[in-house]
Amino acid sequence: MEQPIVIGISGGSGSGKTSFIRKLRSVFTTEEICIVSQDDYYKPRSEQIEDAKGVKNFDLPVSINDQELIYDIHALKEGKTVTRPEYTFNNDQRKPSVITLKSAPVIVVEGLFVLHFEKIRAILDYSIFIEARENLKVIRRIKRDQLERNYPLEDVLYRYENHVMIAFDKYIKPYKELTDIVINNNVSFDKGFEILAGFIKTKTA
Repeated sequence: MEQPIVIGISGGSGSGKTSFIRKLRSVFTTEEICIVSQDDYYKPRSEQIEDAKGVKNFDLPVSINDQELIYDIHALKEGKTVTRPEYTFNNDQRKPSVITLKSAPVIVVEGLFVLHFEKIRAILDYSIFIEARENLKVIRRIKRDQLERNYPLEDVLYRYENHVMIAFDKYIKPYKELTDIVINNNVSFDKGFEILAGFIKTKTA
């Protein structure tokens, strides 16, 4: 059996990674691609670092259990099936479901710090960076955090200014120049998506 290819997808918060991944899921079956989300590897809230104001900072590489993520990627490359609890974004009222990841010809690993972790970069066969203007990313972040996570606007803006922007400049943006494909998502990522989808089809046919 031919070993799966691994594609890493990164980009700043609000760049459109989630929408991009959602579209991948709608086009390909789980027999064709396996999508691994870095979000499901956040360490427990009690282990997250607090800033000077006592606010938990989830926009740091250390907030992720990268060792478990790396282990699972290797397991999937070997054709194994991986199970782990879904991350519920600090929603204590929501019981996490169990995620089952089955190996496939194409494994997509997506998340903020996918390219920052050296051992993950070493696993990747191809890398993609999704970018968008800063003002668009802020608007998208506000919409997501207010509608999906019920965060107050003041809290969203505080985190964006004091956590998100700093993390982007330090841990995410520097790897843009190292990626194989940069997809502009100021208006739409459709053209970039078509290119990637066409490539994936050649690997799953």
